[in-house]
Amino acid sequence: ENISDFSLNSTDCTQVVVPEEVFFTVAAAGILENLLILVAVVRNKNLHLPMYFFICSLAISDMLGSLYKTLENIFIILCKMGYLTRHGDFEKKLDDAMDSMFILSLLGSIFSLLAIAADRYITIFYALRYHNIMTLRRALVILAIIWTFCAGSSIAIALFSYEAATVIPFTILFPLMMFFILCLYVHMFLLARSHARMIASLPTSTVHQKTNMKGAITLTIFLGVFLCCWAPFVLHILLARFCPHNPYCACYMSIFHVNGTLIMCNAIIDPIIFAFRSPELRSTFKKMFYCSR
Repeated sequence: ENISDFSLNSTDCTQVVVPEEVFFTVAAAGILENLLILVAVVRNKNLHLPMYFFICSLAISDMLGSLYKTLENIFIILCKMGYLTRHGDFEKKLDDAMDSMFILSLLGSIFSLLAIAADRYITIFYALRYHNIMTLRRALVILAIIWTFCAGSSIAIALFSYEAATVIPFTILFPLMMFFILCLYVHMFLLARSHARMIASLPTSTVHQKTNMKGAITLTIFLGVFLCCWAPFVLHILLARFCPHNPYCACYMSIFHVNGTLIMCNAIIDPIIFAFRSPELRSTFKKMFYCSR
C-alpha cells in the first residue's frame, strides 16, 4: 500500500489495474489446461515415463500459480466488501499461506525445468543407458526430493519474507538456476551437433537423435516462456525490497498487476506447448474427447 501511494505521489506513472474478471478467466483456463495434462498422463500408460512425470511436475507448479492468484483475488474482494480486514491475525496467516503457495509454484517450476533439462541431457548423450540411469523409481524419488525441498523453502521464505537475508537468496536462486540450465543447454547443443556429424551414416541413430533434439528444443521453448513470464515479477520483488522509494522503481512497480497476469499466462502457454510438440499427448487428448462424446 505504501509503495503504491508513493508511486502515485512521486511519479507520473499511474497504477495499472487489471480487472478481477481477467484474473479469474486466465487463472481458470490455466488450471483446467494443466489438469487436462495430468489426466492425459494418468490415463495413457504409454506416457508413464520419467519425462512425462517431470512434465506433470511442471504442470502442478503452473496450477499452483494460477490457484494462488485466484485465492488472492478472492481475498482482495472480501477485503473490499468488509468481510476481512487487511491487518488481522487470521488474515495475516491466510496471506502467509498464499505467499507460500506462490513461492512453491515458482520453486517447483524452476526445479521441474531443471529435472526436464537433466532428463533431456541423459536422453541425448546416454541414449543406450537411459533406461538404466533414469528409471521410473529414480524419477519419483527425484520428484519427492524436489517437492519436499520446495515445500520447506516456501514456508521458511514466507515466514521470514521481510528479512533481507531471506529475500536475497530467494531472488539470487532464480537467475542462478536459469544460468545453470542455460549452460546445460549450450553444452547439450554443442555436443549434439558434433554427435550428429559422427552418426550421420546411421539412419536409425539419426532418427533417434532428431527425436531427442526435438525434446531439447521443446525444453528451450519452455525456458524462454518461463523467463518472459516470471522475470518481471522477480524484478518487482527486488525493487520493492531495495529501492521502494525511488521514483523509477516505483514507476515500474505500478504495473504489478500486469506482472501477475504474465505469471498466469505461463500456466496457459505451457500446456499448449505440450500438446503442440507431443504427438502422443495429442493422440491422448483426441481419445479423451471422443470418449466423452
